[in-house]
Order: sequence, then structure tokens, then C-alpha cells
Amino acid sequence: MTYVVTEACIRCKYTDCVTVCPVEAIFTEEEVPEDQLDFIRINAEAAKVWPRITQRKPAPEDADEWTKVKDKRALLEFA
Repeated sequence: MTYVVTEACIRCKYTDCVTVCPVEAIFTEEEVPEDQLDFIRINAEAAKVWPRITQRKPAPEDADEWTKVKDKRALLEFA
């Protein structure tokens, strides 16, 4: 089953998603909301350069602030 990380995860940086997604930001490919469908392609591109998260790590100090921010696509970085 393919999982798709969507816009809510941008700059959030919680790694709880290794076990369970805390902010309803990760969906199965079949359940991705219509306004987030472009993240299927974005995930495919990001997977080529981003490391796979396999263990939970402490979140950055500002992670809670980023969970409340909407329209974060412009902040997406592939570096």
C-alpha cells in the first residue's frame, strides 16, 4: 500500500508518522483528498532525494506552530 504525505506535513517535522500520523496528513493513495492529489507526484519526486524516516525523532521547537499553517506548498524544499 502506498502512503502519500500531504501539505500538512510541510515544515511540521513530527516523526510520529513512523507509527501513526498525528495531524491527519498522511493518506493511502486511494484516500488522498482531491485538493492534495498533486502530492502523489510530489512524493514520487521527493522520495528520490529525501531519506526515508524509519525512527521517531524529537520534533523541532517550532513544530507546533507549523501544524497550524495553511497553504504551505511554496515552502516545500527538495534539498
